[in-house]
Amino acid sequence: MTGIIQKSKKYWKSDASFITLLLMLLFTVFFLPILIEKQENSTYFLNAMFIMLFLIGMISARERVYFIIAATLVIIHVVLRIIRFSDNPFEFYFEERVVILLNLMVFTVINFRLLFRDSEINRYRVIGAINIYLLVALMGSFGFELMQLSSGDAISGNLEFEGKDRDFGNYIYFSLVTVTTVGFGDMLPGNISSKMLSVFLSAFGILYPAVVIAKLVSSAPTRARK
Repeated sequence: MTGIIQKSKKYWKSDASFITLLLMLLFTVFFLPILIEKQENSTYFLNAMFIMLFLIGMISARERVYFIIAATLVIIHVVLRIIRFSDNPFEFYFEERVVILLNLMVFTVINFRLLFRDSEINRYRVIGAINIYLLVALMGSFGFELMQLSSGDAISGNLEFEGKDRDFGNYIYFSLVTVTTVGFGDMLPGNISSKMLSVFLSAFGILYPAVVIAKLVSSAPTRARK
């Protein structure tokens, strides 16, 4: 058992793990919303996928402090999920979303540190950069959801929110449209908080690729000299 854990840690700290993470993120961001729309029971896949992602973040943490933070958030997340899906009158949906957002922030920081470690640039690191982009879009979706749950008018448009997991598709769609600066106009930020988050995501969507390209270009001569 110890050997399996050590191999898992070694893999998720390696560059090759960026490919596996990309596949998981692509499934979560682009395919799960369709499954949830078609089949209500698919929300269990959503819950399971996020728990898997956060466990991976905990395993791949290189520094002890990030491991402790990630492990603590994973435990809180699992406890809140158990409470929500068990037979009891209590439900902490909003608090659960806050923990997911914090988990995503920590997971993004861990992956960012893995991405730019050793100043090495290869095809795996390029894939890792895409993972960061998708993780920020996921953070944006839960940021919008928390605002919508708090005020009820964070997002305007011809749609209704259920206040449950099935809304994930709408939130990730709006976040992706904002990050990519497409702006179809079918969904709009409804209050100042969501407007500021939209502006931040749009700025990130413009600046992040430029920064990554600059990093790749600046690192190429260094690598060639080595």
